[in-house]
Order: sequence, then structure tokens, then C-alpha cells
Amino acid sequence: MMIFSTDAKAGYNPVPLKGNCTRSCGKIKVPYPFGLEEGCSAREEFLLQCSHSHAASTLQLDIITVSDININQGLIASSSYNSFVQAGPIKSKLFNTYVDTSYNVQFAVANLTCQEAQRNTTGYACVSVNSTCLGVSTKHDGYIGYKCKCMTGFEGNPYTKYGCQDVDECLSIPGICRGICHNTAGSFYCTECPAKTEYDDWTKRCTDVKGQKHLLLGIVIGLSAGFGILLPVLSVRLLTDKWRKGIQKQMRRKNFRKNQGLLLEQLVSSDEKDTNRMNIFTLEELEKATNNFDQTRILGQGGHGMVFKGILSDQRVVAIKKSMVIKQSEITQFINEVAILSQINHRNIVKLFGCCLETEVPLLVYDFVSNGSLFELLQHNSSSGISLSWNDSIRIAVEVAGALYYLHSAASVSVFHRDVKSSNILLDENYTAKVSDFGTSRLVSIDQTHIVTKVQGTFGYLDPEYCQTGQLNEKSDLYSFGVVLLELLLRKKPIFTSDTGSKLNLATYFLQELKIRPLREIVAAKIYEESTEEEIEYIGSLVEMCLRPRGEERPTMKQVEMALQTLRTVVSNRCHIAKGNDQEEMQPLLRTSAEAINLVDAVNAFARHNQSCSCSSMVQEFMASAELPR
Repeated sequence: MMIFSTDAKAGYNPVPLKGNCTRSCGKIKVPYPFGLEEGCSAREEFLLQCSHSHAASTLQLDIITVSDININQGLIASSSYNSFVQAGPIKSKLFNTYVDTSYNVQFAVANLTCQEAQRNTTGYACVSVNSTCLGVSTKHDGYIGYKCKCMTGFEGNPYTKYGCQDVDECLSIPGICRGICHNTAGSFYCTECPAKTEYDDWTKRCTDVKGQKHLLLGIVIGLSAGFGILLPVLSVRLLTDKWRKGIQKQMRRKNFRKNQGLLLEQLVSSDEKDTNRMNIFTLEELEKATNNFDQTRILGQGGHGMVFKGILSDQRVVAIKKSMVIKQSEITQFINEVAILSQINHRNIVKLFGCCLETEVPLLVYDFVSNGSLFELLQHNSSSGISLSWNDSIRIAVEVAGALYYLHSAASVSVFHRDVKSSNILLDENYTAKVSDFGTSRLVSIDQTHIVTKVQGTFGYLDPEYCQTGQLNEKSDLYSFGVVLLELLLRKKPIFTSDTGSKLNLATYFLQELKIRPLREIVAAKIYEESTEEEIEYIGSLVEMCLRPRGEERPTMKQVEMALQTLRTVVSNRCHIAKGNDQEEMQPLLRTSAEAINLVDAVNAFARHNQSCSCSSMVQEFMASAELPR
């Protein structure tokens, strides 16, 4: 890097040519003789450049990035050595040629000796009273000029008038005298302590001998009294904390036994080779994971409990559910269900990692799903800017149907979810559906078709037959899934407010509107724009079957999944061809579309003959046409 000067001996201005000069660049002070503006520096070589950005301010001397200017030492500190390495030695005669490892550059104000400078009264740089002139020499360049410095006992800027100020050593250096300190201009002197006083090393001044003894005695008495009071208080506090921790441990052990922890340990240890087996967490682990169940960690809450976001010690992110109170008579059943649910491993079902039994009500630990629920996406997409396409709607419907079919038929035992709804369908980072919240689920053996239980669920999704009989079966989940399909199709809530202000049930509204106007006028505008009329009729007929009042009139979840898979193939192929594929790819699409139309015809035929035929046989006939190769 080169810093040029037309005449390094002359051209120095002892007084700035301009007033009100800026003297800082960000946090870096720029004292005279340096400056940031024309007329604010003593010479052209000392004019620096200050640039500002969002991150910080940068001070440049040509390509040198300046981090500090030490006027008294005559040094410029740089924050980077790279510029020096790339540019080579500095060529200006006012700066040393080589830079040391501390990135410091020495400077001189003029290439003159002190004797020569002092004879030039109009251009002499050391204008401050109590300042002196010093020569600047370097190892490689020899003598390069002179600089100014405040005399011993003074500090400040020697390049400005009255810049060097007296240093009060008595204040700045406590204990400099073992007696009384007297400050003078540029120096100080000491005198002994007066009679009947002596120097106190603690207070750094002369104190009365008697007063000091009384003070020490008072301190000793005060400390003794303080420790005498503090010691019993601390002892009581420690004993109380120890007692409280003991009580907590006892309560945790009691809850663990009450919640059948030993039974769960036996169930877990029975298959040691299983890599997906249940984890039994301690309460301390989950408190640490949730920052003592901090309110800011709440993901959601409802009638069945509250869900917290947690980070385990292995950095795995989980959702921890604090359930409502469970009856003691149901604990054993609950533990068995938890052990079985932990074995469920399906890509569209939220994984249950484990539980904690040290609380009054067991805590459940699930995999964390990041993109919220399907309900939130459907109801808040206008504000978030995310809109669910027709293709994605069908994909999510297929994924949920597959998960429910797995629970009903493919798992080691049948699981009836009992609370299928859009807010219990979570979406991961790729918007893949995950069925969640098994707080009300019930397990039944494979050979059982239903169980009788207390009616539980969410209003708007509840199967009317289940409400009347209390008999829970797979068709109860199917009805609730039909309402979810309606949410995807109409983009309305299960209980919504009409234009007249009245509250309407979405399923009832759909079935009534279907009798008086075409389906294309009922579905959401976005669905109508992105789909074909055949596709709308197809899924509309399927929804109507799912919402039949009698469970035996409804298809099975497997049949619904296969029908939705067929529709997904139609929609995917149509979208694929719309993007510009050749005509040969039209044939499979046309065949699949024809099958879809046949399915609609079959549904309509079933509706016409519903009263004259056996329902179960007609369902079989209908689904025989629906069960296409997957």
C-alpha cells in the first residue's frame, strides 16, 4: 500500500482550517492531527475515510483498516494484517516501512528533527503547553521524523492547545503515599501522617488510632453476630430443602408405583431386541427438557390436556403431553395401551417415544411435528399466505386414510382413535400428514367388531350412531374422517357460522345442500378451479357414503383409502399431462378417469336401491367396483 505526500517536511497545519470537525468514526476516536473531512487534518496524509454499514463503521487510511489511534505513543493500530501482506511495505516517509506482529504502524508528523521543527514556529506540531518533541526511528528505516508527547505527569493530546492536562496521581493511584499525598503540576509529593494517626492500608488514608481499634472491634462483633444469626438460618434452609427433596422423591416413587411403572418396565423389557421400544423418562429429564414446563413452551391445550415443546438431552425435539386426570381403575389399561401404542410405527402416525410415570397423571412423550395442524392450515391460510392445493388435499386425505386403516386392521391390535379431526392431523416440514392425539383412543382385539364405552370426541365430528348407542367401532372413525374430507372440500369449519349468523353443522349442511343444488356450487372456489367436475363428483359421493347415519351402510377404511388412491392417481396424472407430456401418456389417465366415473355411477345406483336391497350386500357390490389395483 502506498500513502503519498508531496512534501513530508512541510505542509503541516498546527490548527485545523475548519471548525466543528467530526472526531469519531463509530466507536473509534479520530483526534487531531488526523481528520475525517477536508480542513480537519493537519496534513493531507492524515485524512482518513469513514464508511458506515448496517453491521458497523469502518475507518480507512487508504487500504489500512484502522482500529485505534494512540496519539501519545504515535501508533496507528490496524484490525487486519492481510492488507499489509498484500500491499507490501508502506512507502510514505511519514510512516514506518514495516509492520510488526501487533499490526501497529508508527507515524511522524513531519520529516524533520526536533531542532529543525522548533525553528519553524508557524508549522511546529507540539502546540500544547507541557508537551515535548521526540524523534521517531525504526529498525529498518532509521530516523523518519518527529512526533509530540505530553510531558511526564501530564496526559492528553499534545497536538492541540492545552491538550496536555495534569495527572492527579493522588486520585489516580490510591496508596501511592503511605501518608498524605499532595498533587502538584506534573508531579506529587508525600508527607507523614499527623500525630496520633497512622496509615491504614485498607482505607488508603491516615486514620485515628483509637477510632481504628474501635472500628476493628465493631467489625469483629458485627461479623460474629451476623454469622451467629446466618448459620442457624442457613442450616434450617438446607434441612428444609433436603426434607422437601426427600418428600418429592417419595411422591415420585409413589406415583410411579401407582401408575403401574413396574408393569410397564416388565412390558418394555420383555423385548430387549426391539429398537423402537418405549422409553421411561424421569420427571427431572422432562422438567429440564421444557425449562420446568415454562408457559412459553406450550404448543396447545384442549379438553384432554396440555402439550409442551421439549428438547431432550440428545437434542431430540419432542412434544410432551400432560393429560387430564385418569381414574385409578383405568391405570392398568392405560399402561397396556401406552406399551402397545409405542410399538406403532407408521410414517403417517405421530410416534410415541415414551412416558413419565412419576407424576400424578402420566406424561406422554411424542415426536415433535413442526408445521402445525391441518385445521390451522385450512382456516388461517389467507393470513399466512399458504394455500393448500387440490392435489395436496387429496394426498393428505390418502395419508390420513392409510394411517387410520393401519390402526384399524394392520397393527398388532385394533386401535379406534375416537377423536379424528383436522386439528389432530399434524403436518411435518414437508407437509406430510401425521395422525396424533391418542388420548381418547381405545384398543380392541382383532376379533372384536366394537366396544361399548362412554361417548367421547369433538362436537361436529361425532358419529351420530355412536352417540345414540355408545358402541365404538371403526365406522365411528370413518364418519369423523368424512367430516375432515368435507373440510378439505368446502374449506369450512365443522361447526361454522352461516351468512345469516346461525351456527351450522358442516356434515348436516353438506347433506342438505346436496339435495337442492349441484356439488360444484357447494365446494370451495379454489377446489372448483383446480379440479374437474368428475373428480368433485367422485369425492363428493365418497364423502356422502362416509356420512351415512348407519355404520353398516358406510364403507371400510381400507375401501375408502383405495378409492382415494384411485382419485390421487387421476389428479396426479392430469397435473402431469397439463405440464406438457406427450399424447401417449393420455391413455392410462383416460382409463383411470373412466373407472372414476364408473365409481360415481355405482354410488348413485346404491343410493337409488338403498331401500329395496340389503345394505351390507350393496356396500359389498359398490366397493367391489371401488377396489381398484393400488
